[in-house]
Amino acid sequence: MTSFLPQRRPEIAIDFGTANIRILRRGDGLVFDEPSLCCVAGKHNMTSLLAAGREAYAMIDRTPAALRIARPLCRGVLQDIDAAKRVLRYALSKSRGRSRWRTPAAIIGVPADATQAERGAMLTAAADAGLGPITLLTEPLAAAIGAGLAVDEPAGSMIVECGAGTTEVAVFSLGGICGTGSVRIGGDTLNRALADQVHLQHKFLIGDRSAEQLKLDYVAHKGSRSAQGDAIPVSGRCLRTGLPKTIAINMADLDRVVEKHVAQIVKVVRDVLGQTAPDLSQDIHDKGILLTGGSALVPLMRTMIADATGLEVMTADEPAQCVAKGLERLLEA
Repeated sequence: MTSFLPQRRPEIAIDFGTANIRILRRGDGLVFDEPSLCCVAGKHNMTSLLAAGREAYAMIDRTPAALRIARPLCRGVLQDIDAAKRVLRYALSKSRGRSRWRTPAAIIGVPADATQAERGAMLTAAADAGLGPITLLTEPLAAAIGAGLAVDEPAGSMIVECGAGTTEVAVFSLGGICGTGSVRIGGDTLNRALADQVHLQHKFLIGDRSAEQLKLDYVAHKGSRSAQGDAIPVSGRCLRTGLPKTIAINMADLDRVVEKHVAQIVKVVRDVLGQTAPDLSQDIHDKGILLTGGSALVPLMRTMIADATGLEVMTADEPAQCVAKGLERLLEA
């Protein structure tokens, strides 16, 4: 595993995701885990940081015109360097503890399909935030290591890393990626699709946080054998009356939205399998496919992939933490 590391041993690792940023410190493990967004005041280049992390998340859909919520990443890649620097500085200041870092060496996870420009933007933001030598590691590889897959062995392993902004499919052998594919959809995309369905069918508007809660309620309902009823309540604004209201959303309507979402991921899985070498395909047939990432818990994900491929599909323990766990293992290697 040390073959993935630079000559200077990193002090910290950063899982900078679309939804959350996690920082791990060598010897201490996870020291920071908060939403990856910030709230800024002002416009253009004359902005100041008002809040970041959990405090900024609490302000979503509640800010006046003079404030805005800035999300550094969109669909898994950096889109706002200034916001990224602010969030990184905030996270680093909260996670230093008694350490007296100056320019700590760091590992940062990035999507496997990130372009050179996107990787360069992440390096720039990290350097401006006060990090020293920076190593970029592909998130599917970190997730595979964190899930306990023996990626160094001469045998094929396949994972589907289901993030908030992007979903990546990767095949590993001998410590490298032998095949990969991705689609820029994830948990955030599903939130938006659910909100759009509510808008279209019920002429009802819900905010980002309400859409996220609707998804979480849907997941909990599908996963509970004792769940009663076939509808989930959601609060928002009725477009017919202009008044706040709570309505019930049928599970069957949400099922159709989720099926359409997962079908795009299934296509990528099949495409990657279709391009995989025969011997690696045999390994995957024997071992199955592992789901990682927070969106791995989305209902129908496991069953639809299994039905489409005929392979066993498993969900990793604590799938949302797999990338962070993999980065931590590399820090301690």
